[in-house]
Amino acid sequence: MTASQPSSRRWWALGFIALAQFMVIMDTSIIGVALPKMQADLGFTPDGLSWVFNAYVVAFGGLLLLGGRLSDLLGARRMFAAGWVITLGGSVVAALAGTAGIELAGRVLQGAGAALIAPSALTLLMVLFGQRPKELTKALALYGAAAPAGGTAGVFLGGVITEWLSWPWIFWLYVPISLIAIVATPALMPATPSRRGAVDVAGAAAVTAGLALAVFAIVRAPEQGWGSAATLGALAGGIALLVIFLAIQRSRRVPLVRLGIFRTPGLGAANLAQLLLGAAWIPMWYFLNLYLQQALGYGAFASGAALLPMTLLIVILMVGVAPRLIARFGSKTLIVAGLWALAAGLVWLSFVRPTGSFVVDVLPASLVAALGQALAFIPSLGMAISSAKPEEGGLASGIVNTSYQIGSALGLAAMTAVGLSFGAGELGNVAAVTDGFSAAFLGAAAIAAVGGFLGLATIRTARKDAPAAADTPEVNSL
Repeated sequence: MTASQPSSRRWWALGFIALAQFMVIMDTSIIGVALPKMQADLGFTPDGLSWVFNAYVVAFGGLLLLGGRLSDLLGARRMFAAGWVITLGGSVVAALAGTAGIELAGRVLQGAGAALIAPSALTLLMVLFGQRPKELTKALALYGAAAPAGGTAGVFLGGVITEWLSWPWIFWLYVPISLIAIVATPALMPATPSRRGAVDVAGAAAVTAGLALAVFAIVRAPEQGWGSAATLGALAGGIALLVIFLAIQRSRRVPLVRLGIFRTPGLGAANLAQLLLGAAWIPMWYFLNLYLQQALGYGAFASGAALLPMTLLIVILMVGVAPRLIARFGSKTLIVAGLWALAAGLVWLSFVRPTGSFVVDVLPASLVAALGQALAFIPSLGMAISSAKPEEGGLASGIVNTSYQIGSALGLAAMTAVGLSFGAGELGNVAAVTDGFSAAFLGAAAIAAVGGFLGLATIRTARKDAPAAADTPEVNSL
């Protein structure tokens, strides 16, 4: 099968790519409902508990640029399979963990595997559908729907497993799936050529360490104090490492990230939208799940089931509605409207009560937030990956995935700090934890609202006479 030949196998391959995206994102959320039991079994502190999520996301986001570069150099199909091998190993470590440290090590390995899977999956999608604009929009819609669907489905499956088995089975679930993926990849995925080139290991180490240090500082700030030497030192160290990363990229003949790629029309604005979407959406999911369990008293299974309406709405909107809306109104309109709708849903959620109910306090507000996520995600993703040159498809995929995941990590770290500052860590005091959750929802709403204003200012609409404007994302926009 080649990318230029019509074949039903392309759609089977797309289904497999979407499944990979589903599983990668599900790994960020499936641990959500298990966190209280993991905290009790492994000895996590309230502020340290978010590192079960952040260890995965920081490794994922920090290594995505390296994963995209390796995908371009060594071939997307090869890296796709390699990512599943690493995910398999990390899942085994996480499942067998008996201490907090070993658990976090397993999560880091899982994140490293995802950092190879995600950019190579998007590259393979572009190889299969990049020359077919109408099919590309549909393919991106299915791929995009897999992300939030995986996120919310992870909460549900995590609830089922935690309720009826035990939390280690959350990680054992990935073992057979990884094995199937490793075996199926050569048969389904198109071969992609490898190219000669260097791998910027120093740059990858600098950006990963810088991001991890920045997230660590933000998570620890409520305990250490925002003005403490420990917090300011860690933040300064993280920023210094990120500056070093930029300096390395500027000086290398073959950098991990060609900085000139950010001058590509559409790329910068689209990645900014993805970063702020992650920074608002993931804290909403995290704290909504905790509110259901710690304030409303839901069990693990009930908490997961309560978030299924959001998943169904997102899948319906992304697959059946978003491509038509892009064609009619354009990417900019949907990105801005989506971010503002997400902000509105989060503001609504901030009114949660200690003695609230799912129907009144959670369902309507969460559906408004899901509407916003569904509207903004597909057009911003399409702008980001359609802008790059074909030979830099892996890099563009790595950048946009990095934007979303690092936004998720930084947003969750910041909102965890906000929530703890307002009482979210006072377990057993329902009124206090609810106040903390409300503050976190309001903080996430501010992120989404600012994202909408920035999108309004930075995204330029495509010319009306642009070719195939109705069929493709706005690749001529910034």
